[in-house]
Amino acid sequence: METILGIAFSVIVVGCILIAFIELRIRQPDVLVLYETKGQIGIRKGRIYPRHFSLPLKRTTTPLQLTVEASAAGNLGVHIKLVGSVALSIKYIQALIRVGGWNTEAVPHAVDEVGILLQGLIKEYTEKSDISALSSIGLLNYLTDRFPQIEEKFGIELISLAVQSLDPIDPEIGEALRQQEQARLLEQTERLNHQARVAAMKSKYKADEEIADMDHALEMKKAELKQILHEKDSALAQQRVEDELAHNRLRLAFEKEELEVLRSSPELLMLTPQAARLAEASQGLKNARTVISLTPQEAASGSELLNLFNNLLQKALEGKKDA
Repeated sequence: METILGIAFSVIVVGCILIAFIELRIRQPDVLVLYETKGQIGIRKGRIYPRHFSLPLKRTTTPLQLTVEASAAGNLGVHIKLVGSVALSIKYIQALIRVGGWNTEAVPHAVDEVGILLQGLIKEYTEKSDISALSSIGLLNYLTDRFPQIEEKFGIELISLAVQSLDPIDPEIGEALRQQEQARLLEQTERLNHQARVAAMKSKYKADEEIADMDHALEMKKAELKQILHEKDSALAQQRVEDELAHNRLRLAFEKEELEVLRSSPELLMLTPQAARLAEASQGLKNARTVISLTPQEAASGSELLNLFNNLLQKALEGKKDA
């Protein structure tokens, strides 16, 4: 009995190991494991999951490539190539399973559905615009603005998107558009060059005006300095005149004092320069008349000196007579 129980236990253990080996899987870091319960899709958090009760989906990006022939206003055909990459959206995983189904190819299936929708959006954009107004940036912005609704509806998140080419199908129309664009660029370049020349002339005018203002200020400063120098020269000349007048007043006062001394002491006349010249002249020519010349400074007091000389001579003659 114990042998039978041991064999049965061994069989159960081996069976559990086989079931675990066959059923259980280890989740890779780039894999998202889904499960379904009560009609709702959930995400398993653990590293080990049951294979037959789970759906592993890779979180890597899926390329998106579209080639669309659409018509612009006037039924003018355009050829558009669109490239990009998308990935599953964890936030809207329920919508992804609804569109792509419960299988590992859910993301590629959803991408195909998104491609069909993008074709319709591209045609909608081109039909509303003139062929000359079509641009890669305008189309890209138009599609990017609608991708939040696409993500919510299809469970696909936009990773990157670019318009590879946008050309008219008719080569003549394409050549005409290129010539038109070339003319526009040349006109814009000429306008920019003109604006640059105008800016350069304005800058030169402003610089010349500033230089003229500085020259005027310099001339005014020179004139001001000349005026100050002239005033200083005038002040110095005025000072010299005043000093000369003061000197003459002092000399005149001295001469007046000298005359007062001579009046009080006539004998001092013999010590004056005039008396010395008179004595020298009398020694040379006894019978000659002596002429005494007076300087302009001495002229003022000349008459007084003569009177003093006369008085001195009269006193001398009277003294001889008395003797």
